[in-house]
Amino acid sequence: MRSTGLRRWNCTSRCSANSLSSKDRRAHFVPGDGTRFDPRLKLSFAVTDAPLGTTALPIQIRDLTKRYGSVYALNSVDLDVHSGEFLTLLGPSGSGKTTLLMAIAGFNRPDSGSIRFGQDEVILTPPHKREVGMVFQSYALFPHMNVADNIGFPLKLRGISGAERAARVEEALETVQLSGFGARNIDQLSGGQRQRVALARAFVFGPRILLMDEPLSALDKKLRERMQIELKHLHRKLGVTTVYVTHDQREALTMSDRIAVINDGELIQLDTPEVIYNSPANAFVADFIGESTMLPLTRDDAGALLFRGQPVGDAGADQGEDWTLVVRPERLFFAGAGAETDDRTIVLKGVLREAVFQGESEMALVAIDDDTEVAVRFGTSGRTSPADSNTGDQVSIGLDRDDVIIIPGGQAA
Repeated sequence: MRSTGLRRWNCTSRCSANSLSSKDRRAHFVPGDGTRFDPRLKLSFAVTDAPLGTTALPIQIRDLTKRYGSVYALNSVDLDVHSGEFLTLLGPSGSGKTTLLMAIAGFNRPDSGSIRFGQDEVILTPPHKREVGMVFQSYALFPHMNVADNIGFPLKLRGISGAERAARVEEALETVQLSGFGARNIDQLSGGQRQRVALARAFVFGPRILLMDEPLSALDKKLRERMQIELKHLHRKLGVTTVYVTHDQREALTMSDRIAVINDGELIQLDTPEVIYNSPANAFVADFIGESTMLPLTRDDAGALLFRGQPVGDAGADQGEDWTLVVRPERLFFAGAGAETDDRTIVLKGVLREAVFQGESEMALVAIDDDTEVAVRFGTSGRTSPADSNTGDQVSIGLDRDDVIIIPGGQAA
């Protein structure tokens, strides 16, 4: 496909809003455009009537490709983001997830492909005219401005009057539970409060698409988990189409309506968190999402899938492929000494190598042969723990057949 050139726009530090005179800061309407224009900045911005409850836009991405030399950061990616949904781009470092987010925002230049917001093709639209809210990993707050001025900055660029701007800022502060914080300096805020200010600034002007690039990565574990719930609640309140980037699988599972798993510049699987976790498309997804042990399967003469002679899968599986059993540690349990495989349960026998206390749970490692250890996670109530078992003892672990996950292909590298 022929490469698509993107128009460039530039603004040096000399043309920042703070350097303008009061006269130059006045915004003017561009005839017939419906946007407001700052003649000194030479940037125009659409103005929406309300910061909350706006009509969300779907995003359609087709055949999006971005290369750095011979390396594909994005390789013919197709993706549909539904109107008003919270979609997470999830993948390891270098997978292409941030490249894709920045292409949606307009901050990088795809070599080819299409990006549509609703019915509008935006591949040639510069970032400031895409009218998306953006939350960066570093938050990018202005240290010389107080909280209210930071949040109100997008409104100021759009020529919103002082009274209306103040009202919108107050509404945004209330939405992120920071009422009364408007006069505070940025250096007087905690990490979680700064994150909320960055969020408020991103949605205060009423974008119909909100993009977030790992905004919780700098927070400690406890605060990060609390903010995940708050972001989920905020998304429901705003109703804005949200694309979120993270490498944290638990974060993605907690917050998302759907997850797009990306690796090596390609979309590997797109589905709900439940389907991604319970029915991974391949070994990479199974290994990356959650904890797992992957065990190779064989076949009997009838084509049934077996693990060490025990039937675990449907004989109707593709005869031409290798298949792998994915074992999640929280779905295993310790069975009695005499337990055997039956119609309901698969039983694995091995040696207890280690049991590690982890607070709310305990992790045990069971060696089922010299080369394979299976992790078992259980609550600390003791009801599913290996009672009276010590390191080195023979134990039996069970897996309900309803919890069996089988994927095509061999084990992940």
